[in-house]
Amino acid sequence: MIRRKLGWLLVGFFLFQSLWPFPSEAADLEVLEPRVPHDQIAKARSWENPFPSTPENIEKGKHIFHGKAFCVTCHGPDGKGLGDIPGLRGKLPRNFTDKTWQAARTDGELFWILQNGSPGTAMASFIPLVLTEEEAWYVILYVRSFGNGVKFRKE
Repeated sequence: MIRRKLGWLLVGFFLFQSLWPFPSEAADLEVLEPRVPHDQIAKARSWENPFPSTPENIEKGKHIFHGKAFCVTCHGPDGKGLGDIPGLRGKLPRNFTDKTWQAARTDGELFWILQNGSPGTAMASFIPLVLTEEEAWYVILYVRSFGNGVKFRKE
């Protein structure tokens, strides 16, 4: 009798877990999906940030992120992607502190998104309407700083 109840309890638990969309699990899988179209990803991944990740360059990116580019509006001041977006439907803004995402995406892919927007999201293109290419690379350095020291490219 106890064995049967335990069995049903386990079945119920696993059924509940498979049907309930836990945000942390869903986000982990979604992070691994590139936003750059398949036919363009090799080219985007070949692009490297021409600026070294120095405190001065990261500060330039921070200034642009919080100012001219208004990234802070959607991605928040701490980069967690919980900015206030009235009427947003669909995917939430990217959490730049997610180390899985940081490791999965190259600087070139981030540049491509700044240039073309992010399909399936509210992320619009910023180059050249809002940012110059140089400014975009600085923003990417700042975005990478949310990853807490994870190294992304060969120096």
